[in-house]
Amino acid sequence: MIFVNKVAIVTGGTSGMGQTTAIALAKEGAKVLVAGRRAEEGAKTVAAIEEIGGEAIFHKTDVSNSADVQAMVAKAVETFGSLDIAFNNAGFHGHFGMIADQSEEDFFQTMDINFKGAYLCLKYEIKQMVAQGRGGVIVNTSSVSGLRTMAGGLASYVISKGAVLSLTKCAAVEYAQAGIRVNAIAPGGILTDMLRTVSGGNTDMMAQYNPMKRLGQPEEIANAVIWLCSDASSYVTGHTLAVDGGLLAL
Repeated sequence: MIFVNKVAIVTGGTSGMGQTTAIALAKEGAKVLVAGRRAEEGAKTVAAIEEIGGEAIFHKTDVSNSADVQAMVAKAVETFGSLDIAFNNAGFHGHFGMIADQSEEDFFQTMDINFKGAYLCLKYEIKQMVAQGRGGVIVNTSSVSGLRTMAGGLASYVISKGAVLSLTKCAAVEYAQAGIRVNAIAPGGILTDMLRTVSGGNTDMMAQYNPMKRLGQPEEIANAVIWLCSDASSYVTGHTLAVDGGLLAL
């Protein structure tokens, strides 16, 4: 159990990659604050953690709202005493539409959740970690879409995820001497509810774009996050780890 006496925040922890990673962190001994907008689903994540003997709480959070994010960090510290690990995973698949045709409201809703949300989480997590004076680890969820242009009206999503990667690098450089490591993961096609929505339920077709000819599992993302948060990656910061079955190698 490599995270005993560590406290973690997982945003977007109510389903999919976030839920699976929250449980994985708890299995490794971390106390976990599960953040999200859906209280019922968040309670299920907490219950799953408690079933394995872990400690967790749910905190309802809209990551695009500064007051919510500040309250989230404060709640983790109030409940568990510190903040050592953060997985900023909350995200939105965005609205489909060509750049010139998409409404400003739709475009910036995607940016608010995917980019502004990551920025606000980083801002207040780093403030807490700096105040504690013993460093910490942050992992942001981007996407392979942030590393390559994708056609088909996905510009707002692609741009938001690319911005997360730039944010990750900047934060990593600015806070390296404070002992805070900041990295990103770039998932490819992972079998989650979001992918089922984007694919219209045709997940088998999505798998055919991948050299492995299969979709990834949320557990494979959790494994990558666990490694990035552990001392096994102690000299890794400002890095984007693609977990994509070889998609970017094409």
